[in-house]
Amino acid sequence: MGFADQRFNVNLSILFTELPLLERPAAAAAAGFTAVELWWPWIDSPTPERSELDALRKAIEDAGVQLTGLNFYAGQLPGPDRGAASVPGEESERFRANIDVAAGFAESLGCKALNALYGNRVVGVDPAEQDALALENLVLAARAADRIGAILLIEALNKPESPLYPLVSAPAAVGIVEKVDQASGLGNARFLMDLYHLSRNGEDLPSVIERYAAVTGHVQIADNPGRGAPGTGSLPLEDLLDQLGKAGYEGWVGLEYKPGDRPSAEAFDWLPAGARAAR
Repeated sequence: MGFADQRFNVNLSILFTELPLLERPAAAAAAGFTAVELWWPWIDSPTPERSELDALRKAIEDAGVQLTGLNFYAGQLPGPDRGAASVPGEESERFRANIDVAAGFAESLGCKALNALYGNRVVGVDPAEQDALALENLVLAARAADRIGAILLIEALNKPESPLYPLVSAPAAVGIVEKVDQASGLGNARFLMDLYHLSRNGEDLPSVIERYAAVTGHVQIADNPGRGAPGTGSLPLEDLLDQLGKAGYEGWVGLEYKPGDRPSAEAFDWLPAGARAAR
């Protein structure tokens, strides 16, 4: 097995960002990919105008690519914000307002995975209060995902880049998956295994895969150090994906890396052209 045996999609919120949003799906298709994923594209609005939603939907449909993953509203990304589900006040309200909008957009494109970033700790707020709020909001998100036949993803980030984010290990994120499933009774929460973030946390990646492949709903990759394409750092990504496959993971692998000082279209030389289309 190897890279050619995986199902890859391109994250259009970190790759092809040199292009306007509506041109990125076609650029991914021109590079040979048949599937894409997105962070919530409207960082200032959890509820954009219908015309904006329709324009992005049309761009994805016209490009002939499948939307396989979408983030709920998560504040300013990339940037210091890391989600809104656990943040009291306006941000939590914006997250809730976004739930049905994001789920409806995902449903319109057949997208079956919705990612909810947990949210940073807030100075002066009891962490237990934030955790209770997060669980309440994540259950609402899980119910919305269930209504469209989708899964809810819970992601661990890395402490060096997200020091206020509380889910900075695989066990911490999987613990929230279990709490959401228990509270919702739906069983549709899954772990988003981002190998870059986990490696920056110093985790034993083969051990993480062995323990958590069965509860993983999506995988994302970038090399470390640098968050570049596979081969630009030292992570044995091909071996790790091989292990995931042998452990039974058959889902998508999201390319969530920075292209470096070159156009995004030139950042896929590590991946054979024939391996870019979903099979």
